[in-house]
Amino acid sequence: MKFVDEAVVEVEAGKGGDGCLSFHRGPNLPKGGPDGGNGGNGGDVRLVGDAALNTLVDFRFMPRCRAESGRAGSGRDKTGASGSTLDVRVPVGTTIIDEETGTTIGDVAAPDEAVTVAKGGSRGFGNAHFKSSTNRAPRQTTPGSAGEIRRLRLTLNVIADVGLLGMPNAGKSTLIARVSASRPKIADYPFTTLVPNLGVVRVDADASFVMADVPGLIPGASTGAGLGYRFLKHLSRTRLLLHLVDASPVDGTDPVSNCRQIEDELYAYSSAFRERDIWMVATKMDLTGSDRTFARLAEAFPDRPRYAISAVSGRGVDELTGAAMAWVSRYRDRLATDVEFAQRERDLNDRVADDVRRHAMAGKPAVARPRLATASVEAADGD
Repeated sequence: MKFVDEAVVEVEAGKGGDGCLSFHRGPNLPKGGPDGGNGGNGGDVRLVGDAALNTLVDFRFMPRCRAESGRAGSGRDKTGASGSTLDVRVPVGTTIIDEETGTTIGDVAAPDEAVTVAKGGSRGFGNAHFKSSTNRAPRQTTPGSAGEIRRLRLTLNVIADVGLLGMPNAGKSTLIARVSASRPKIADYPFTTLVPNLGVVRVDADASFVMADVPGLIPGASTGAGLGYRFLKHLSRTRLLLHLVDASPVDGTDPVSNCRQIEDELYAYSSAFRERDIWMVATKMDLTGSDRTFARLAEAFPDRPRYAISAVSGRGVDELTGAAMAWVSRYRDRLATDVEFAQRERDLNDRVADDVRRHAMAGKPAVARPRLATASVEAADGD
């Protein structure tokens, strides 16, 4: 299944049904009163979180979603049926941006969470609605109003407790493969990882957290170099960042200098990342010269937790995952019990989200306007 983390879709809510003009007739009532019924309301369009989806690829083949229109009213005071709400399934972590105004409409952050993106049109009134003591035979009706039409940009940011940050070939994919069931591609050349990978790290029977591995960063990433800011956004929802550092880089570059360059790119993308917790993790510690690198990291980043691991041999991996699990557990507990802390986290998340939206809109590609479909369309699960 192809990983797609951005898509443009046009949504159209259903039109309201028209009111009916009708007068009751019968064998003994040749001039009966008005009995035209009201129309039904148009259906809304909602985006609903689906934990089983992890890509927006379906929207490449479904550029327009249209909800059902309301039915017109009819005689004998019959009200038309309202249009059904169209629920379009999207991956959890999808941010919804109005393409025309650049404003964020909502965020689908949990399974089954629904965000209404287009409101259905209101029903029209039949002539029976206008009957009164002074107007016994009204011929007045109103049409149903049109449903909202919106052009939306959907952007998917993976949701994880722990995110892996680092240069290409720093050992991120090897680590996530070691500690979880995720099986990313691993090779001895840069940019082996082309899309984010998620893995569940189970430390105990009832203790686990989600780890995200994103493609490696290089200097200039915040302005589009390498894989650019397209994947930097996937670190925006992570609560703890592990900065993986190759302790023995084969290209002879300085590991400490590499760290500073990568973090400069991260902060250039969003200064709010400075308020995230970052741990230093020296990888490939089974190679010659790695101990010296670890000592230099301690001097360069004295205020940060530091870990030395070898994902191949397993050295230090259990200690790292255990410490990360303890941190995540404390974070979850504090988020649930400390109101002020929870508000600060929401504010921080909002600031990062603003920067993600700014980059998304600044670098958005030109997309042709979708053709109008003639039938209602339901989102299909990814294959």
